[in-house]
Amino acid sequence: MNVILKTERLTLRPVTIDDTEAIHQLHSIEEVDKYNTLGIPENIEVTILHVKDLVKSNQGEQPQAYTFVIENDNQFAGLISLNLGRAKYKNAEIWFKLHPDFWNKGIATEALKEIISFGFNTLNLHRIEAGCAVDNISSYKVLEKVGMIREAHTRQLLPLKSGWTDNYGYAILSTDLR
Repeated sequence: MNVILKTERLTLRPVTIDDTEAIHQLHSIEEVDKYNTLGIPENIEVTILHVKDLVKSNQGEQPQAYTFVIENDNQFAGLISLNLGRAKYKNAEIWFKLHPDFWNKGIATEALKEIISFGFNTLNLHRIEAGCAVDNISSYKVLEKVGMIREAHTRQLLPLKSGWTDNYGYAILSTDLR
């Protein structure tokens, strides 16, 4: 995948194996893991396997996902991904994970707007979905800022470190205002 997306402050570039150390550090932060189902990796080898999977899903003529490193002033700020559904449905699911040093600076909102535009304008998607734990107020505020609409409240869907938790389901259509 040679797609590089740029915004006023950010560069979204495909994740590579060279990003393993930064991704390992991101995944190892307790605050970041709080609402994430991936869990903290036991060691760097676990992260290496995870990163290899991300890189592999980005490859090919028709990637299964577009997973990007978010860079702000050439610094690793986090990850964002658009995981494609079946072609017939023209849909995808989006997720993002930011390092706490970049929280509350509009980085997630800016990156999410850009990847949504990429999904609709370049990939010709019809629907983009996202989900987050009901207690993850910061994340669902970001989803709402970019025009996503809460469509669902699913009970005990997410197996978090703290136990099973409910999930809010969000979506935006290509025809929605953004």
